[in-house]
Parts: sequence; structure tokens; C-alpha cells
Amino acid sequence: MKFYPEGKNQELSRQFETIDEIKEAMMRGEVLESRVLLCDREHNLHLDLGAVRGIIPRSEGAVGIDDGTVRDIALISKVNKNVCFTVLGFQRDIYNNCLALLSRRAVQLRCINEYLSNLQVGDVIDAKVTHLERFGAFIDIGAGINALIPIDMLSVSRITHPSERLTEGDSIKVVLRKREPDKLTFSLKELLGTWQENADNFSTGETVTGVVRSIEDYGVFVELAPNLAGLAEPQDNLFVGQQVAVYVKSVIPSKMKVKLVIVESFNQLAPPTPLRYYTVADHIDFWQYSPQNSVKEIFTDFND
Repeated sequence: MKFYPEGKNQELSRQFETIDEIKEAMMRGEVLESRVLLCDREHNLHLDLGAVRGIIPRSEGAVGIDDGTVRDIALISKVNKNVCFTVLGFQRDIYNNCLALLSRRAVQLRCINEYLSNLQVGDVIDAKVTHLERFGAFIDIGAGINALIPIDMLSVSRITHPSERLTEGDSIKVVLRKREPDKLTFSLKELLGTWQENADNFSTGETVTGVVRSIEDYGVFVELAPNLAGLAEPQDNLFVGQQVAVYVKSVIPSKMKVKLVIVESFNQLAPPTPLRYYTVADHIDFWQYSPQNSVKEIFTDFND
């Protein structure tokens, strides 16, 4: 069974008209989703199922809550967001109202055992960006389970912070780069095209938009696409992240070089460049970024 990031599969979101419908879903062991209305002082999550209110007790909120490997902020941050769950049963509150007792943890355990444990290095899956830190992007890889894309695996073009590449809430494709007993590490750059695939989108003589990524004594590196950057002559009054218009002076595959001339600079930070995926495969064994005739070879061997 395939598990998706929370909020991605709209078919799981249901509003029930009767308690009997919820009981039927419980008997079938259905995985459902609903929006979290509030997180109470005990960090129980409250949801509206239509016919009744549902509650996910703190201990059922996520794998790792009980042993402290997952902090309670992981529950607090779910307010006004969709979470997955199965129905465990029913109980009465202090006002004698019927409540549906739910478990997100049970879905996560199923996701780990039936889906994530079967993933192989090189597999391409759907994910959702949940949080950005300077060292990388945290992603939901299924049922609210988080994994990391290190910043150097977000693209070939170097960035100083993941927010220059992604936005929280983005739905993206990722490839499993490394598998360890206690964690999975993912990559994005192998899905964003080789040097040649990206360079084919630009022609000598064109003037296009770019983003300043690095300013050195010998020149300015300008990103044309997440997996392609060119070098322009040094110029004053530029800053990293700045949007610029550049003239494509030459494209040299054998040296993996794109020579640029900065035509105009704009006093604004560039937004993240929309991602373009160059593979539709569900699995990658080997990815070579550099052209065949290049003097330098850059590749990722997922079987290594």
C-alpha cells in the first residue's frame, strides 16, 4: 500500500453524516483525514468528523511521542492542518457527548511497515515540505512521517538557505538517497535534470532572467535554473539572491560552462524558481549530471 503526505490525497477527507458510517469505517480499518480544530492543554488533537467530534489522544498523536524522540511541537503545529488517522472506538466526555477515539500513530506504524520499509535507495516518491532549516528541508514522506533533504541535495546550484529553493507546503518529488536503520535521507537534485538537459533551454545571444548565487573576486555565479549556473564578469553593487537579467555569451558543454554578461540588476530578492522534473521514472539506478564529453565527471550512483 502506498501512503501519501498528509493533505495530499483528498479522497481520505470525509465528513460523516451518522455515527454508523464512522463505525463502518472503523470496522474496515480505513485511513481517513480531517482538519485539526484545536490542540488542548494536554496536547490532544480535536477534529470535526461531521456526525461527532473526534479526538486523537497525545499518546496516539505520532510515533515517537511516548519515548520523547518526537517533541510535542509536532502535535501543536498540526492545528488547522489535515492529519491522518484510523478510528479506534468511541467514548463519552464529561458532558456525556459521544466522541470518536482516533489514532494517527496507528497509521504511521502502518506506513512504516507497509510502505517505507519497502523503499529502496533510488526510489522516487511524493513528498511535502513541512519545515525549512538552514541545513536542509524537512519533508512529509507519508502519513506525517518526516525525513530530511540536506541543503546540498536540493540542487546542483548552491544556495545559502533552503527557502531559496522551496516553500513550506510545497508538494514535490524526491529520491531516496540513503537508508539507515533510524532514518531515511532524500535528494531532489537528481530529478531536476542534467547539465545538458538544462543548458538546452538556453541559446547563445539570448537575454534571460537569473539569480545571483555567489560573488567572487573573479566573477559572479548566476543561477539560470536550479541545476544550472553560469559565470559573469565581476560587477559592483550586487548581492546574493538578487534578480538579474543576463546575456548568454556562450555555452560550452565540454567544460560545463555558461558565460554570461549581466545586463541589468533589480533591487529585489528572487522568489524560488519553479521546479521542473526531468524524469518520470519511479526508480533511478544511476544519474550522470555531466555531459559525456566533459573533462569533469559528476554523477550519483544509487547502487553504491
